[in-house]
Amino acid sequence: MSPTTARRPYKRVLLKLSGESFCAAGGFGIDPAELGVIAGEVRDAARLGVQLSVVVGGGNIIRGAELAASGHIHQATADYMGMLGTVINALALKEKLVSMDVECRVLSALEVRSVAEPFIRGRALRHLEKGRVVILAAGTGNPFFTTDTCAALRATELECEVLLKATKVDGVYTADPKRDPSATRYESVTFAEAISKRLGVMDMTALAMCQERHIPVLVFDFKKSGNISRVIQGESIGTLVHNG
Repeated sequence: MSPTTARRPYKRVLLKLSGESFCAAGGFGIDPAELGVIAGEVRDAARLGVQLSVVVGGGNIIRGAELAASGHIHQATADYMGMLGTVINALALKEKLVSMDVECRVLSALEVRSVAEPFIRGRALRHLEKGRVVILAAGTGNPFFTTDTCAALRATELECEVLLKATKVDGVYTADPKRDPSATRYESVTFAEAISKRLGVMDMTALAMCQERHIPVLVFDFKKSGNISRVIQGESIGTLVHNG
């Protein structure tokens, strides 16, 4: 690993959680046990003193792209429905964290003032500086953008040192390890290589934004207990995507 990609403890990070992290494998909705696990991991990471923001997906509630593909709902409407799904997950995570004595706030890109604060950059930064976990809901607030792109955008706005992409695999591979037993895991890979080889790290818009703004992306397996805390402390886990 080159000096430019050496791991180190981080002070301000953005964690991207998929909607699937809220439900059991192959399921939908919010599974109480899975919610407890992911909230516990976020709590432990927050107690390290890091300024932590979290972008949540909504695939466990509704998959807008699949609805749109069926032809019954316009893509824009389906995307807004997906954004509302992320609000549901954000509220669930907040309530579980509060029960664990973790100070947190939900900030939404869509206006839902009865349950969440509007996303305002300065407000989000103040919450982070006060040690609160900031949960970011409703994506970018615009259709045709994924929550991966939202994560890249918010990481840029909030001047995060790294974007942590929590997944069900332990990093980025040369090929799908489930289909190709010869696939090997990268310890680190450049954005240019990830984009040219279409390694499936994130969507192309998100990757390009992180590349342009020099925000490294760390892909790791969040299902292993303690991994979120470990990556925040700089342990060499997963795959680091960087500018080189």
